[in-house]
Amino acid sequence: MTVNRDITVNGGILVAHDGSDSADAALQTALHLAGAFGNKVAVVRAWSLASAPTPPTQEVGYVPPLDDFEAATLAALESDVAAVRAQYPDVTLTCSVVNGNAAEKLIEASEHADLLVVGSRGRGGFAGLLLGSTSDQVVHHAKCRVLVDRGGRRSSAD
Repeated sequence: MTVNRDITVNGGILVAHDGSDSADAALQTALHLAGAFGNKVAVVRAWSLASAPTPPTQEVGYVPPLDDFEAATLAALESDVAAVRAQYPDVTLTCSVVNGNAAEKLIEASEHADLLVVGSRGRGGFAGLLLGSTSDQVVHHAKCRVLVDRGGRRSSAD
């Protein structure tokens, strides 16, 4: 396995997912809107050694290769989206992970997406901010439309 440094998107909706409640809300919104964008949703999680889950191959005195951290991150993402995936059987939902800064990687990939959906706040600890640093960066620099989901409830009529 080669560590992914780029996000591959060919149209449709790109969703940033870091495992937070805000990311779950953004994913729900993207899936709700998917019909208007060709029923294609690409869910991506950026990772670093500091944010990746511990791979099962890690032992005391042994640091696994980056591929193992990437595989653990992808497994966590797949687990996070499994329940909602079943609710939208007509949507082609793909999951991928990328090593690097989330905002930078999303901005690069936005060139090939029709819409980028992010949560208003991710796992960062700055509760007073209206937007997290990633969502703030993509709002200002993305090359496609950006929807920032603030996590409000939709009525059942939506």
